[in-house]
Amino acid sequence: MKNKFFSFIGKPVERVDATAKVRGEAFYGDDLIFPGMVYARAVRNPRPRIEIKKISDKKAREITGYLGVVTYKDIKGVNAWPVVMKDYPFLPEKEARFHSETVALAVAETLSAAKKAASLIEISYKELPFIDDPLKALEKNSLKIYGKDNIFSSYTIKKGNAIKALKECDFVVEGEFKTNYQVHCYLETQTATAVPEKDGSLTVYSSTQCPFYVLDAVSAATGLPNNRIKVIQTVTGGGFGGKEDVPALVASHAAICAMKFERPVRLAYDRKEDFMSMSKRHPSWAKVSYGADKNGKLKACVVDYVLDGGAYSTLSPIVLWRGAVHAAGPYKIENVFIEAKAVATNKVPCGAYRGFGQPQICFAQESLIDDLADKIGMDPIEFRLKNILKTKDETATGQKLDSSCGIKELIEIVRDRSKWIKNTPTSIGDKKRALGFSCTYYGVGLGAGGRYLDRAGAFVNIYKDGSVKVDVGNTEMGQGALTVLSQIAAETLNASMENIRISEVDTSKVPDSGPTVASRTTLMSGNAIIEACAPLRERIFLTAADMLKTSGQKMFAYGGYFYFKDRKVSFSEVIRECWGRRLKMSEQGWYVAPKTSFQKENGQGDAYVIYSYSADVADVEVDVKTGEVQVKKIYAAYDVGRLINPKLAQAQGHGGILQGMGWALYENLVIKNGIMLNPNFTDYVLPISTDAPEYDISFKEKLYKYGPYKAKGMGEVPLIGVAPAIRNAIKKACKAKINSAPMTPEIVLEKIGEEI
Repeated sequence: MKNKFFSFIGKPVERVDATAKVRGEAFYGDDLIFPGMVYARAVRNPRPRIEIKKISDKKAREITGYLGVVTYKDIKGVNAWPVVMKDYPFLPEKEARFHSETVALAVAETLSAAKKAASLIEISYKELPFIDDPLKALEKNSLKIYGKDNIFSSYTIKKGNAIKALKECDFVVEGEFKTNYQVHCYLETQTATAVPEKDGSLTVYSSTQCPFYVLDAVSAATGLPNNRIKVIQTVTGGGFGGKEDVPALVASHAAICAMKFERPVRLAYDRKEDFMSMSKRHPSWAKVSYGADKNGKLKACVVDYVLDGGAYSTLSPIVLWRGAVHAAGPYKIENVFIEAKAVATNKVPCGAYRGFGQPQICFAQESLIDDLADKIGMDPIEFRLKNILKTKDETATGQKLDSSCGIKELIEIVRDRSKWIKNTPTSIGDKKRALGFSCTYYGVGLGAGGRYLDRAGAFVNIYKDGSVKVDVGNTEMGQGALTVLSQIAAETLNASMENIRISEVDTSKVPDSGPTVASRTTLMSGNAIIEACAPLRERIFLTAADMLKTSGQKMFAYGGYFYFKDRKVSFSEVIRECWGRRLKMSEQGWYVAPKTSFQKENGQGDAYVIYSYSADVADVEVDVKTGEVQVKKIYAAYDVGRLINPKLAQAQGHGGILQGMGWALYENLVIKNGIMLNPNFTDYVLPISTDAPEYDISFKEKLYKYGPYKAKGMGEVPLIGVAPAIRNAIKKACKAKINSAPMTPEIVLEKIGEEI
């Protein structure tokens, strides 16, 4: 169906949560107040790695309002956070493995008293040797801090014989690439409140992307069964992956404190704490080689990809897997060999960040693909078009793309809109200006690496007055999920948008629906809502037909009304009649992602159910005297299936592009000798509104037959390709070939004029 036949799908519907947030009426985690509530404050590891001898709160006891200290001894469950590999203790017993790791918690009647008490709690310790370089951690004689080899996880992908094919290629390029951390910088820091109930159960209010991760962790830490714990997601002030795994740790700390003191406990981080102890985008190192024949056809790709996981594994194995699967790029290549490793160091653990391990390797592969085009003497876009994946082609994992592949059209769109054919560098004084290109593909959902979590539930309840309550297990964190899912429910039921209400997740009302990550919310929760609505729709439409006396003839349903000839009835009128007939007006939906596969021995299989695509052209100006880079304009095109809400899709594009720019040019977290030196918004430079480029964003709707109204996923794709497009534009403008990010003015100045 075309968009014009829909009431709400494909329409720029206003965000359903906009008014409350603009007026300041939304209640975030730190806004909530409970009778008898007290406050917790973390006591943190002062060095990169220590052996804990003793923890003393003798001095803290002098603080008015101080209630006590919480250590691992107060954990009633198991002291192992249940996230992938379970190597991260809720509170360390003998050894703390990174600077600012939470060692204990001070609890007091007021926040100020908790802060003061935490500063007075003394840790007696022995400083231990540490390692802060992932490549050194891989050396045979390196200090061992995890297992026998410091490797959390590794993957190998083999297709054909890439080593042999590379030697036979007419053109070969090879490069080493490094990327740094990226801090999520959500406006709302980590916050959780644990409230003991009179019946011995526990309610946890958490700023989180993944309420069911919180449920599992709190259950493990407290020893309470899942059915005695309720997790309620509070209005969440940004996530970007930073509220996927670590909110479970914060909430568990609050819960342990609440269980000990039998009072509601608030644990809210300040900005410095959040910077120093919460997850980040993984720093990376990659060595990549590409080979092509004399006609410019890609023949081989070899990748060695390393992620710095930090002190504990957390989500590193899954982040690494996604990066490995996408490491050869969106190209048809017969011979591929990819080795990927996530490595332990004594630094802050890294986890999910928008793009999830793919932006790092995309920076390497799209930079090097550009360099290979230069070496061959081909236009970079024409070179990509010659090799780009098309329907019926196979990815690096041997997955045949059977539908919804729009990347070729996206490349052509941005080529035409940017007037790429005239991509000749221009100069005005010290300012050099040129265009750079990149393209990407992105597996929607959790894929084979997380297939056991790839399900979603929904509960739809229609009340007598026609109002509809929809409960889902995926979260709103600023991306517009409540609006998009409301549109899907309204369209399926033929209710007006005003009739639909979706609120933040409550784990007692809907089954575990996996994490809100990987651009999966629209696809998974959208399909679950449709499944729940389908039998309701049938009852509603049959009742409406009876009321309109259609006698089996076709009626028309649009915008919350049902029409037949010159008669119409509203959705609310039909619902009253349904209730009068005692029809069931509530249903549950459950959606499981289609089968995916991945063979551990060679990395072959159908890694994802479907892919979204992007193409970017960056119009960049470089001041060759100062090294400053200004992104003047980004031309972007996306294939994310049908657009449920074009306005929100544009907003996702704007946000992703600016976030990608920040990682590419500005955001430079400095850790020296295991200690973070710039944990604040003053010294960790972020792009602001005046740095934003002009946006030229287009969409190509390649419909996905199994998506809700044939949609795919949007969240990640706008960020992934931005950094290499900027890098390639800088190279074109001033002959500075930069293989690291961020590309700060100092690095640009150093590289200008180097032979490329």
